Amino acid sequence: MIILIAGDTHTGKTLLAQRLLEKYNYPYLSIDHLKMGLIRSGICTLSAESPDKELTDYLWNVVREIIKTCIENGQHLIVEGCYIPFDWEKDFSNDYAKHIRYVCLILSRRYIESHFADIVRHENVIEKRLTTDLVAEELCRANEHNLLQCQQNGCNYVVIDTDYLTDIARLLSEGIGGDSD
Repeated sequence: MIILIAGDTHTGKTLLAQRLLEKYNYPYLSIDHLKMGLIRSGICTLSAESPDKELTDYLWNVVREIIKTCIENGQHLIVEGCYIPFDWEKDFSNDYAKHIRYVCLILSRRYIESHFADIVRHENVIEKRLTTDLVAEELCRANEHNLLQCQQNGCNYVVIDTDYLTDIARLLSEGIGGDSD
């Protein structure tokens, strides 16, 4: 099974990937790590500050083929990052798509407004980030945009509205989009 975890910055994609690794022993690929490896190696001309659309267009081509290779080899993989397009399914035939589960993590406005200090405090819980200038209103707008995109594209999503760990535990107990393989 391939598990895709999408969402905006600070939604807990990496934390969820880590929890899934612990639960299923599936390896995971951080698209941010792939991005920085390609940028630092000079293989691509993009930078960490390049527009998200340009980064998505470039990175998704690579990630999509990694996913296909894993499926062809009967391997499991968790892929997490904000560079997974909402129309990702168009890139896979039904034979591939049946092995893929997708979820987008969405923080509700209520959650962001009432837990913003916690979001910032926990931003380094799994990986060490450079200092961010996170702004609550920008985070709200980005998550509202992602929710709309998920709804318009028929994507599976989870709205984190009350307690992050409870909502993630619920997601883990329910499974991500059902069982496969």
